[in-house]
Amino acid sequence: MLVGGANFGCGSSREHAVWALADFGFRAVISSRLADIFRRNALGNGLLALEVDAESHAALLAAPGAEVEIDLVARQLRGVGRIVGFEIEPFARHCLLEGVDELDYLLRQRSEITAHEAVHPLPELRVAEASR
Repeated sequence: MLVGGANFGCGSSREHAVWALADFGFRAVISSRLADIFRRNALGNGLLALEVDAESHAALLAAPGAEVEIDLVARQLRGVGRIVGFEIEPFARHCLLEGVDELDYLLRQRSEITAHEAVHPLPELRVAEASR
């Protein structure tokens, strides 16, 4: 995991920053504040991005190499003498726990989608000929 500074990910509006962190082996980024676009990109690409309070963030920064555990089920970070709760969007949490992305999630729903479409077909679209 990487403990980043305040407003971590600011200026990374593309997924390349997330891909680089994941390619380097990071599974989580922790900060006192994360840029919104970075957080969305991270969670959408399987990288846990979480915010902790300023005091916990400072304790993590002051203890490089400390053993820290992130419990995604309980939404807790444990380490450096503290247990800290964190918030995460429920769908992102579900995807991280299941090891899927948004497309994988939808593909898992294929049979339900097909059944729904069979009962609720889309009306036929008719394209009017352009007048000459």
